[in-house]
Amino acid sequence: MVNSSVPLSDLVLAIAGTVDLVDEQIAGHHTRVAFIASEIAAALGLSETERAEIVQAGVLHDIGALSLRERLGIMEFEAENVDAHQVVGYRLLSMFGRFRNTAEIVRHHHASFADSVSRQLPLGSHILNLADRVAVLMPQKPNILAEVPGIRDRISAGAGKAFMPAVVEVFMDLADKESFWLDAISLPYQYLKEKIEISDAALSGEELLEFARLVSKIIDFKSRFTAVHSCGVSSSAEALAGFSGFGAEDLRTMKIAGYLHDIGKLAVPSEIIEKPESLDFAEYGSMRRHTFYTHRVLSRINGFETITEWAALHHERLDGTGYPFHIGGNRLSLGSRIMAVADVFTALTEDRPYRVGMEDRETLKVLDAMVSRKALDGNVVGTLGAHFDEINAIRKNEQVRAAGEYDNFCRNLVPAETAVQGLSASSYST
Repeated sequence: MVNSSVPLSDLVLAIAGTVDLVDEQIAGHHTRVAFIASEIAAALGLSETERAEIVQAGVLHDIGALSLRERLGIMEFEAENVDAHQVVGYRLLSMFGRFRNTAEIVRHHHASFADSVSRQLPLGSHILNLADRVAVLMPQKPNILAEVPGIRDRISAGAGKAFMPAVVEVFMDLADKESFWLDAISLPYQYLKEKIEISDAALSGEELLEFARLVSKIIDFKSRFTAVHSCGVSSSAEALAGFSGFGAEDLRTMKIAGYLHDIGKLAVPSEIIEKPESLDFAEYGSMRRHTFYTHRVLSRINGFETITEWAALHHERLDGTGYPFHIGGNRLSLGSRIMAVADVFTALTEDRPYRVGMEDRETLKVLDAMVSRKALDGNVVGTLGAHFDEINAIRKNEQVRAAGEYDNFCRNLVPAETAVQGLSASSYST
């Protein structure tokens, strides 16, 4: 069961943690941007509520940069082709009601002041634009103070062109303080959490489900081959749990866990996920990290204990040969066993870069073989077999719906060459 008082701040910072998994070279960039933006907003006299929105936008601003190539590209100071990830980020964040204002700030966070003077852009976007560029110029090393003069010169030169003059003026005053730079480099997680908490309120069960759907899109949209995987696992796990006697609250928890089970895959390069042949030893090792990162990210969210367990243990096996913790036997809860079966079932029936999805009989044969070698729970696989047609129809229908949503999402992105590759909904028709 999900704790009904899950704080929004925990969810926001968890997303930042997942995006940072893309590459360790840029870990901490989002929290650094959020801190700088918060200090500028405070110096400009913005209200606590407005400041909280800007901090939230700072943490989430690059959520639309779904591939490693795009992430490294936007870390260049004179970045080009940044429009695509702004649009993706805006559209993703707009899917969650609590992020609507945040989405508007993110939508224009790379807009130059000179090009936008005729438009009424949110002040938060101008603040975020400067904060992001400052963070990009900051070195990933302790001697930040030696770099301050150069950073100040670069930002000052952009006043009236790249940056709003009033925002530059405030930044220059802050930049005189050594404490500002030392705080920024130390990534004050608790500081940001307290700032976001200004707007915290308990999320309803439906809001948590809505949030989980958003995160599943961040995960799955990274590759056209995984664009509907999480929704397939989520719907299959929920159906299996229903046939196993779970109550309404636990069914919702299972659905949320299914949406979030692969959040750690953001740490896996797209070229590995999309590789059309078998993975080599190093690549397989990279893939096996994802469940550990799922556990690490979700365990930071207060009230997500059950979700973390069910989501993160989906590659554990009853005989103890799974990963990442090698938990087996009675130490694996029924919820974790159901998620493991749902994940294997969905993966087998989907098209992958190296094979087409298996037929029904072949899928059940593989699942039964895994039961025989004590990898999967025989009772759960038996439940799937007894209700196979119904559960499979639920999975297919949900994946067709999600594929159509993904296809529509991609179709409306520009410029096309930087958008995510489209996926036809017909690929998942029955």
